[in-house]
Amino acid sequence: MGRPGFPKTLQEFRRQFSSDGACLEYLAQSRWPEGFVCPKCGGRKYWVIREPFGYECGRCGRRTSPMSGTVMHRSHVAIQEWFWAAYLVTTHTPGLSATQLERQIGCQYNTAWFMLHRLRHAMVNDARSRLRGAVEADETIIGGPVRGKRGRAVTSLTMKTLVFGAVEVIAYTDKRGENVERAGRIRLATTANADEKSIGEFLVQNVEGGSMIRTDGWRGYSKTALANYRHRQTPGMRASHIHRAFGNLKTWLNGTHHGVAPKYLHAYLDEFVFRFNRRNTPMAAFQTLLGIATCKSPRTLADTSEP
Repeated sequence: MGRPGFPKTLQEFRRQFSSDGACLEYLAQSRWPEGFVCPKCGGRKYWVIREPFGYECGRCGRRTSPMSGTVMHRSHVAIQEWFWAAYLVTTHTPGLSATQLERQIGCQYNTAWFMLHRLRHAMVNDARSRLRGAVEADETIIGGPVRGKRGRAVTSLTMKTLVFGAVEVIAYTDKRGENVERAGRIRLATTANADEKSIGEFLVQNVEGGSMIRTDGWRGYSKTALANYRHRQTPGMRASHIHRAFGNLKTWLNGTHHGVAPKYLHAYLDEFVFRFNRRNTPMAAFQTLLGIATCKSPRTLADTSEP
């Protein structure tokens, strides 16, 4: 069957996904690129069911929809609307808020909010590789006091949350023959502390051993935290790639989403990482998102506040 292609323009998107059936067939190709495999018995012999599109296993007789067991499972939202939401969230440069999605697909705000959180859950590939090479690492504060906010105006959106960040630094030679650098992939995570133990755990989870870690003078980046890495310290490091990424993150959170409650921040960090790492290929990001979505189990409302 092979992995399906992806629409490169809005016109292609509308032609390719003009019906629920077309969306289901595309999702099936994303989920089973080498051909259908029954999730119950592992059988590969099947019959195609056309209305609604799905498969019937030739061994055990189970009927399977491409949406079953994915982030779209039992959502009571048409698959065309799911595809439109995935397209918008991956290709719209400023991102997409629940209010904007509500207007785009004509649903209730709570439905739009829940759809976006399910899609954010699908933006983390559990098999993704760690950062490597030269990597800048630092931490930042998200949220905090807002001028003019007092009393009842002080809400969870004005609370502070500590966030770790790491970004690959890619060195290359530009057209003028000068040696320059650019940001590569990024990783972000919320944390309760910026001590050496927390820093060490974040680095081990997100950066390959032996990489060169660039930091400022913060004492948390101790020999213990950096035991598996080479280290270059630049006190007062400014205008760095990680600091620019932090600036973009805060602008996006405050501009598109008008602030985020701390208990949901991890999900928004996942979206920012996904979009940042695919900023040069937004149309391919749509294909990637749907591919990961078929491997992720559906989330309940209670799950959305948990990392």
